[in-house]
Amino acid sequence: MTALTLSTAGAATLRADALVVGVAKGVKGPVLAPGSEAVDKAFDGKLAAVLATLGATGAEGELTKLPAASGLKAPVVVAVGLGPVPDKEDAYDAEALRRAAGTAARALSGSKKAGFALPAGSVEDAAAVAEGALLGSYAFTAYQGGENKLAPKDAKSQDSGPKQPLAEVTLLGGKPRDKGYKAAVERALALVEEINRARDLINTPPNDLYPESFAAVATAAGKEHGVKVQVLDEKALVKGGYGGILGVGQGSANGPRLVKLAYTHPKAEKTLAFVGKGITYDSGGISLKPAGHNETMKCDMSGAAAVFAAVVTAARLGLKVNVTGWLALAENMPSGNATRPGDVLRMYSGKTVEVLNTDAEGRLVLGDALTRASEEKPDAIVDVATLTGAMVLALGNRTFGIMANDDAFRTSIHEIADEVGEASWPMPLPADLRKGMDSPTADIANMGERMGGGLVAGLFLKEFVGEGIAWAHLDIAGPAFHEGAPYGYTPKGGTGSAVRTLVRLAERTADGDLG
Repeated sequence: MTALTLSTAGAATLRADALVVGVAKGVKGPVLAPGSEAVDKAFDGKLAAVLATLGATGAEGELTKLPAASGLKAPVVVAVGLGPVPDKEDAYDAEALRRAAGTAARALSGSKKAGFALPAGSVEDAAAVAEGALLGSYAFTAYQGGENKLAPKDAKSQDSGPKQPLAEVTLLGGKPRDKGYKAAVERALALVEEINRARDLINTPPNDLYPESFAAVATAAGKEHGVKVQVLDEKALVKGGYGGILGVGQGSANGPRLVKLAYTHPKAEKTLAFVGKGITYDSGGISLKPAGHNETMKCDMSGAAAVFAAVVTAARLGLKVNVTGWLALAENMPSGNATRPGDVLRMYSGKTVEVLNTDAEGRLVLGDALTRASEEKPDAIVDVATLTGAMVLALGNRTFGIMANDDAFRTSIHEIADEVGEASWPMPLPADLRKGMDSPTADIANMGERMGGGLVAGLFLKEFVGEGIAWAHLDIAGPAFHEGAPYGYTPKGGTGSAVRTLVRLAERTADGDLG
């Protein structure tokens, strides 16, 4: 994990590998953002002109490196675009700061230390820069840089291994002795460490991450951070009647698990339950996915990773709210023991489900977990899942859908997601789509109408939520796993989508604003 410090040092005197400054897109060319004053002075007030000569415009995501002027201790200046100049000089959007800091941090991978002289005139700005820089510094290198046993032992390797993330971020312009700034940095460190843990889990290949090993990771983290962890193995699931989780996992040599994580605060007045889909690999089961659709299916546990990270973050921050996480873990594989299309499963709730498509498995494991979570009568439940390709078709690769049984709660989740910089969109649960899941054999089928498939999945989940409990469903199938080139603070691979939204919901609830 990249180190993060606040510093009172001036940008001109900081000894580092690089200095990062912000530049916005003005009507007549690039405009330097607050925080860059000392660097501009070293360039005799001509930094903006030099950047313009180099082709910089200040557009979001743009990055320009140039040799530092003689008055600076750092040898390189990195100018990163913030997008359009805001109406007020000091009113830069938090998400623009996050993305700019992330872009710069990615560009400085392999460096030991960088000073970030981006706008940090408020605690909120400093927090955004800190989050962006730490998120952007992420790299998954666990499986890279192995020793070549065929090479001569005295020969120097031509490949020194993967480039390591930026080692240290120093935030300039903040107030290290101010309680607000210190708290913002501590929060950013805890939050991003857990987001990056979630990213690591998502990126881990399925031969190493399966239900039992995922449960072991959760157990170890629980011991470290004071979170109580309970793991239900196959025997306990059979005894408890968790037909949905068992039905999905029975085709695999790696048995399913239901993991409960419980963080409690002695002064908490509210309880939240987070439920995560944890399909550690999804082949589609007997309804096998076609070629070209399997390669990234290690990411089908992203919802469980997000829930896990959010509960641990709440514990690390000591939030005055009780947060329970439910990880519904299974591996969906075809075999002689696998659930077949046409089989009927008896869910934990007692409801029977006719399985028409074994690739609609996420809703089956979530159904059991939602019922179990409802039994504890929390004030609200939020489930997170890479649930449907239909949601990706509807909203694209960067936006998750929000469905809920309460309009006000759905609105609150949408506002929270927007606040923390996670793109989302409220989606309906049309009652007329429920009829498509009627089954002549069971209480409900796991498939309905093809059109509106993401909404159909939400309606299925709603059937397993306890009466009187506010519930929201986040379908993160689009943004959970990024297959393209990195951008901003978003890496290639697992992203940690929804963690920030869940944590901010917990913070709001702790402050008495559940919504």
